[in-house]
Amino acid sequence: MTEVLHQRTTIDQSNLGRYQITIIALCSVVAMIDGFDTQAISLVAPQMAHDLQIDMAHFGPIFGAGLLGSLIGSMLFGGLADRFGRKPTLLFAVLLFAGASLVTPFCRSFGLLVAIRFITGLGLGGALPSIIAITAEYTPARMRQTVIAGMFCGFPLGAVLGGMATAAAMPVLGWQSIFVAGGVIPLLLLPILALLLPESMAFLELKQKHQLLARIRSRLKLAPKTGGEVTAHPPKASVASLFQEGRGVGTLLLWATLFLSMLLTYFLISWLPLMSVRAGLDIRHAVMSVVTLNIGAILGCLVIGRLADRRGAVKVISTAFAIGSIAIAAIGLGDQSVALLLAATFATGFLSIGAQMCAVALTAAFYDTWLRATGIGWSSGISKIGAFVGPVLGGLLIGTGVLNGSFFLVPAFISVMAAGAVFALRHRMRPVSTSPAPQMALQP
Repeated sequence: MTEVLHQRTTIDQSNLGRYQITIIALCSVVAMIDGFDTQAISLVAPQMAHDLQIDMAHFGPIFGAGLLGSLIGSMLFGGLADRFGRKPTLLFAVLLFAGASLVTPFCRSFGLLVAIRFITGLGLGGALPSIIAITAEYTPARMRQTVIAGMFCGFPLGAVLGGMATAAAMPVLGWQSIFVAGGVIPLLLLPILALLLPESMAFLELKQKHQLLARIRSRLKLAPKTGGEVTAHPPKASVASLFQEGRGVGTLLLWATLFLSMLLTYFLISWLPLMSVRAGLDIRHAVMSVVTLNIGAILGCLVIGRLADRRGAVKVISTAFAIGSIAIAAIGLGDQSVALLLAATFATGFLSIGAQMCAVALTAAFYDTWLRATGIGWSSGISKIGAFVGPVLGGLLIGTGVLNGSFFLVPAFISVMAAGAVFALRHRMRPVSTSPAPQMALQP
């Protein structure tokens, strides 16, 4: 019986080996640092405002500068990753936000803080397209949703660990220590990434880097490639390409999904504690509601990701958003029982926010290799607009004097809309590309 039948010739035909697990773990660490740094500024803001004699009201633009930088960074660095490679783009993004974080304690004015938070955001947002693309391209298709969701859990986990570290370190070492840690840790990680993280095999094949490709295949214990190499240069990735060759409707549906899901997430994260206190709960229970929301999100993204691989991504993610809307609406009844509030926030995190964290994998599956990082970057950038809109929408609703029960019906309806946008992708199979890139349909 021939051994050729048992040879692993591609990533999709392989198991998840030790080297691939190392690659995914490194991407997860970058996501954790991203979550830590994104959370840090809001946690230290009161002490920074006091020491630097900056009015707390002025921290709105400082927070916004980081989000704006992240939005632009996602879009800009996604295109760079498709042109120059995932690895060099990621290394530059990590260097950028590490350096900006180290400079932050030396910024003594409002203008400098706005500028440096914008630069930090560029790096943080710029890292995401590469780590998502690398994770997707080193994971067998049958478990891709699970693995991307697990990697992306690094972001909320980093935010949680960052909060704990800040609470412990800031009273002793000052707020400056948080930004020093946010710069030193990624700088220490940088040589490890340079040494251990490979370039995407799919990208190398498109660029006809056959020697590098052969080395990685050997390390992954894949059989040498004997045919099917790329013989023509792939098209140049651009924003216009996202709407060409039948990709337009799918691109818009992905943008709608990520915009709505991030709007929903930041709406809840921003206003849940305040609305809980307004409903008559003490601050301890209000904080616990946010904790259970995040715990539910981490567990939910893992479970939803696994089910998506087994049952179909579109079906599972849209169902989670739809059922999650019921849990969100139930948060408005939390003033009747603390147990009900915590159960509702956990279920909301598990379903709707867990689905949001898994939705990014749809983008990785939809686009061909030559366009993947650009597609992920622009989708991530559009989602950041939702992150802007969510807190503002909640503030406008509070200004109208709306009661808690009605207040949470709005994010519940947004979750239903996100479910509809994902479900519409069921009828938008991956377009057949005329490029030399491998073709893979988005599985409904």
